[in-house]
Amino acid sequence: MAVYAVGDIQGCFKPLQCLLQEVDFNPSRDTLWAVGDLVNRGPDSLATLRYLDSLGNACISVLGNHDLHLLAAAHDIKRLRKSDTLLPILRAPDRDHLLYNLRQRPLAHMDSERGLIMTHAGVPPIWSAQDTLALAAEVEAVLRCDQQLPCFLDDMYGNEPACWSPELDGTKRLRVITNYLTRMRFCRPDGTLDLKSKDTPGQAPQGYVPWFTLPRRDPEIGIIFGHWAALEGKVEVPGIHALDTGCVWGNQLTLMNVDTGEKRHCSCHD
Repeated sequence: MAVYAVGDIQGCFKPLQCLLQEVDFNPSRDTLWAVGDLVNRGPDSLATLRYLDSLGNACISVLGNHDLHLLAAAHDIKRLRKSDTLLPILRAPDRDHLLYNLRQRPLAHMDSERGLIMTHAGVPPIWSAQDTLALAAEVEAVLRCDQQLPCFLDDMYGNEPACWSPELDGTKRLRVITNYLTRMRFCRPDGTLDLKSKDTPGQAPQGYVPWFTLPRRDPEIGIIFGHWAALEGKVEVPGIHALDTGCVWGNQLTLMNVDTGEKRHCSCHD
């Protein structure tokens, strides 16, 4: 049995197939972790979502910002952008099934035996792993509630509040939790986010640093994340595994053996 973690797929289904064939992935014995952003901007979002859904318990995926955007567009089609490639999903005969199952996926996954936590954008240094799981669960409960979901999707977008406080409630609380787990790149030691910059770590906004360079609450727990293509999968901090290598931008999709750390790559052009 092997456990593999894959970076942001974003509808790049052929590179995903390429990598899984290379390691002889078998869902009857192996498990695939996905760091989120399963869909959007790539050519085969519908095929990607159908395949991952077909894996059942053999696929553990956290939600990324593009996955949440799909849910928001399904709720209000006017949210679609010109760069989105989500219409095939929204027009598919099995869309309701796929979207329902997407809503059941978590924002954070913890493997206590391996000492690893996976989220789409990382773990803010102001939160412990247990904080992260508990706060992620608050958003997950709303995503799975038919009555609360529409209001959340309407209010999900936005960069404020920029910093976590346990006193936050309602929409503001859910939004900042979502932003930490699905959009974070740069922050300050107190957890204040800069959600505008997508640059490399060397181009950090003044007063901000990459979140993973700050002291962590649980340094013994490894973190697997995606989201930040400009990193090109390169992080020098021990125990931090960046898997977004920009396949959708014409670069590579990365698959990592969770237990050995071995990485394989498949070019989007291939």
